[in-house]
Amino acid sequence: MGDVRPCIPRQQASELQEPGLHRAEHDARLGAGLAVVVTGARRRAVRDGDRQIDTAHLLHSLLESDAEVRAAFGEGPQVARLLGYLIQRSIGYGLRWQGAVEDSGGLPVVPEAAGLSPLAAGCMEYAHERAARLGEGPACGTDLLAALVVDPRARAVEVLERAGIDHRELFARLEAPSSR
Repeated sequence: MGDVRPCIPRQQASELQEPGLHRAEHDARLGAGLAVVVTGARRRAVRDGDRQIDTAHLLHSLLESDAEVRAAFGEGPQVARLLGYLIQRSIGYGLRWQGAVEDSGGLPVVPEAAGLSPLAAGCMEYAHERAARLGEGPACGTDLLAALVVDPRARAVEVLERAGIDHRELFARLEAPSSR
C-alpha cells in the first residue's frame, strides 16, 4: 500500500515536550475564547514555518474566531480587506518576517511565555491587565485586540495599516465606554 504521510505539518517532539515550556493557551487567566485564539495562532505559525507566534498571527486568529472582534472594525469592507492581507501574508507575502523575533521594546518581555514573540507575550499580559482593570473576568478577544494595537511597531499594526485601518482610531473605539 505504500507510505502514507499526513498532509498537516507536525510540530517537532522537542517543541511539544521541551522541559519548562509554557503554552499560553494553558494560562488559567484565559477564557475559552482566547485559548482557542492562541491555539489557532500557534497552528498558523507552525504551518507558516515561523519560530514564534507574533501579533499578526494573533490578529488573524482573532478575526477568524471572534465575532465581537470583527464587529469592532465596524461596517464595510475593512474586515474582508484585512483578512485578505493576512491570507497573503500566510502564503508567503510576509516571508521577510520569518526567522525574526518580534520585539519592539514598547511592552515588557515575558520570558516564561515560550512560543510567543516577546511583543505577543507582552500583549497577552496587557490583555489580562485590561480585563482586570475593567472587571470583566478572564481576558476576551477585544482585550487582546486592544493590546495588539497599542504598540505602533507591532506586526499586527503594520498589517492594519496596509489594509487601510488606523490603529489609533481602532484603539480609541475599543477604549470608549460605549464599546464595553
